[in-house]
Amino acid sequence: MLRLQFPQRFQIPTLDSLRLQLSSIPPMKWFPLLPAIVVFSASALYAAAPIAADLRTNGYALGTQSYTFKQFTFEEACAKTASAGLKTTELFPGQKISAALPTEKTGPGVSAEGLAAIKDILKKNGLQAVAIGVIGIPKDEEGARKVFAFAKELEIKVINTESTESIDTIDKMVKEFDIKVGYHNHPQRPDKPDYKVWDPNYIIELTKDKDARIGSCADLGHWTNSGLSAADCVRILKGRVVSSHIKDIQMGGTKVVRAGEGRANLGEALKALKEVGFDGPISIEHEANWEDNVGDVVSYVDFVKKQGK
Repeated sequence: MLRLQFPQRFQIPTLDSLRLQLSSIPPMKWFPLLPAIVVFSASALYAAAPIAADLRTNGYALGTQSYTFKQFTFEEACAKTASAGLKTTELFPGQKISAALPTEKTGPGVSAEGLAAIKDILKKNGLQAVAIGVIGIPKDEEGARKVFAFAKELEIKVINTESTESIDTIDKMVKEFDIKVGYHNHPQRPDKPDYKVWDPNYIIELTKDKDARIGSCADLGHWTNSGLSAADCVRILKGRVVSSHIKDIQMGGTKVVRAGEGRANLGEALKALKEVGFDGPISIEHEANWEDNVGDVVSYVDFVKKQGK
């Protein structure tokens, strides 16, 4: 009987590994398996397990971006996330892990002790780490692999970045680690015309012909501050949205406000995310009221709960 050997490191073999194995087997032996191989090849693009239903809020994988609690340790941020009734979080690199480990910070450079502490903190608060960002991904494979290996240790689904110069390396890494990468958009910068990540059409061009696991980290508020409709941007990107940051923007201004109080039209944006089949993480990134913003975070939880009702 013909048996294909799957890599020991991960459950999902890459298409390249299957191709290499098949090249050493006479065609008459593997040809009968061709229909199954074709089905597997298509499904492998989306092989990573989705975020579980019991971690979601009204069907959305809503959690916090830990940057919301940047004034606090990761341990404190997780406690605040749990107190808001959420089950997932997105790490941001460089946050002090805890008072007990004052020199340890979240990110690829963490020690084994620090990594164990991150896992314990998540478990204690009933949280799943689903993303990390915004983080640089080096062009060199060794450096990039450290970022992906850290994410894999925490079973993170998406790495959010703005490292457009590393797109070819990222294309290799997502295949090796089966982790998605989202290009995060900050607002348009008139003084920096070379900054193009704010434009969804640029992301489409950047990711054209690349692995389907590479796409946009759709920051709804930052699109609003770029003069764009967040819902329209989502619809332009379609299946290339892999993660999202949610924030509302004040009427007549650019500051972040509670959900539903601003002009980002978050309800329409969430509707658009459903329309395009998005099921990835949505991180609440409330960049205001830094010292006491759990109530602001709860406003987003309540807002999402009301959608579609």
